[in-house]
Amino acid sequence: MEIRNSLYPIFLKLEELDVLIIGGGNIALEKLGSILKSSPKTKVTIIAEQINNKVKELSAFYNITLIQKSYDKEDIKPFDLLIAATNNRILNEQIKLDAKEQRILTNVVDDPELCDFYLGSVVTKGNLKLGISTNGQSPTMAKKLRLFFEDVIPDEVEYSLESLHNVRSKLKKDLHHRIATLNSVTSVLDTDKDHKKEYKLGNVNPTDFKIYLN
Repeated sequence: MEIRNSLYPIFLKLEELDVLIIGGGNIALEKLGSILKSSPKTKVTIIAEQINNKVKELSAFYNITLIQKSYDKEDIKPFDLLIAATNNRILNEQIKLDAKEQRILTNVVDDPELCDFYLGSVVTKGNLKLGISTNGQSPTMAKKLRLFFEDVIPDEVEYSLESLHNVRSKLKKDLHHRIATLNSVTSVLDTDKDHKKEYKLGNVNPTDFKIYLN
């Protein structure tokens, strides 16, 4: 079957990365809001000649550094992830070329062909997080799907996740204990002859093995 969407979804620990947004207008504000909604402790630097007042307001509450200047290719070097959010396509293209030289993953807003990754719509319910991508074809559809899943997935799913986590932890603990016990019991079957002399099979109770056959 043909795979029409070959994107590989990953979930980044943005709070451990340095993120740069070039551009300070409404487009930059939208992308900044998307980042902070999912990862509010992310360190974000914004470089732009003009910076939106709402962006400035957000910088008072989050880990945002504002640098009011024109773009220079040296600006991108210290960063792990880059978003080009200017309204100048020629400048966006240059930013992408500069970032590729530095091997920095880049999202160029509203230009899928220049993107290394997309900022998809995200559904969050406690520890449950779903990423939605339309392969850059329709951000509007992605937003509609996000609203749909936010509505149909109950908030109680967080309780289910916690319960499953506790069950998983208990199962792992029990399994490790059983394997350790089994290793101890079966050590008498070691192929080393001297080891066999020290431990006699006759000292092992066959009922010890029953718990592993259930």
